[in-house]
Amino acid sequence: MVGSRKSGSMENNENEGWRGFRIDQITNKVKISVPRLLPNIFTVNAGSNDCVQNFEIDTAGERISEMLEYLWTTSSGSTVILSTLLPNLDGKIESRVLRINEKFREMANVKAAEGRKIIFEDMHSSDGPKISDLADGTHPNDVGYAKMAMIWRGGIYEAVHKGFVQRHCDYAGPEIIAS
Repeated sequence: MVGSRKSGSMENNENEGWRGFRIDQITNKVKISVPRLLPNIFTVNAGSNDCVQNFEIDTAGERISEMLEYLWTTSSGSTVILSTLLPNLDGKIESRVLRINEKFREMANVKAAEGRKIIFEDMHSSDGPKISDLADGTHPNDVGYAKMAMIWRGGIYEAVHKGFVQRHCDYAGPEIIAS
């Protein structure tokens, strides 16, 4: 894992997670870190704070698409695993979450049809975090993060099986073998 931030208690805890940031703000952060780190896999869960702030909901699909294009262009050969947003306790925010999730789903289908290395994972599903797995009604607690991790794992394995994942040029460890 790579990133400009560290969180969690695991040994390899680098990431580029920015709690409280909207898609546009996350995009600004990745423009700083991605050229330096050149990841080969991106797990992207962004847009919850757009929903909370009611920020440009109708353009969320275009904004995430622009971010993903930047990732693919800057870190060539990379794979994106994009997820839906988590459920939200607040009914008004949840209606925005559902709108953005549909935009993300449609955009991911278009990108896949264009030949982009993209896997779409549904965090707003029976396997994903439930309302009871949220620490504050929006962000996951430890149980929610564990459920997200299993979904991310499935997406990474799917990407490996599809032949999307390329070894990073600086990686000297063992090959990833999906079972």
